[in-house]
Amino acid sequence: FAQARLSPPSFAQIAAEAAVDLPSNYFDVTKAEYQARRDALVARLNAMQGVFCPNPGGAFYAMARLPIDDADTFCQWLLESFSYNNATVMLAPATGFYGTAGLGKNEVRLAYVLSIADIHGAMDCLEAALQAYPGRTAV
Repeated sequence: FAQARLSPPSFAQIAAEAAVDLPSNYFDVTKAEYQARRDALVARLNAMQGVFCPNPGGAFYAMARLPIDDADTFCQWLLESFSYNNATVMLAPATGFYGTAGLGKNEVRLAYVLSIADIHGAMDCLEAALQAYPGRTAV
C-alpha cells in the first residue's frame, strides 16, 4: 500500500529510466515539431473568413471561434452529415471547457497532434465545412 501512495508507479519508473537514454536534443526537436504544428494550425484557422484562434501558450490544443450558430450542433453535423474528399474532421465543442453557461457556444477545441500535412488536410476539410454548414453566421 505504501508503494501505491508514496512512490511513483512502476511503469513511470520504467519510463523515466528509458528517458535517461534519450539523445540530448530529443526535447528540443520534439518542442520544435509541436511549435511548427501549432503555427500551421493557427495560421490556417486565422486565414479562414470569420474564424479567430489565439496562439495557445501550452499543451497541444487550440480554441477557435467559428462563424457558427452552435458548436455542439456543428460538431455533430461534421460527424454525421458532412464529408470532404471522403473524410471529415472531429472537433470538440468548447462549451464543455467553460464553467459558465453560454460561453464557448461558437468555439471549438482542436488538437495539433497530427503531422503538418494532415493538419493542412483537416483545415481544408474544416474550411469546406464552414462554407457548407447551414448554421453559418454572418461575419
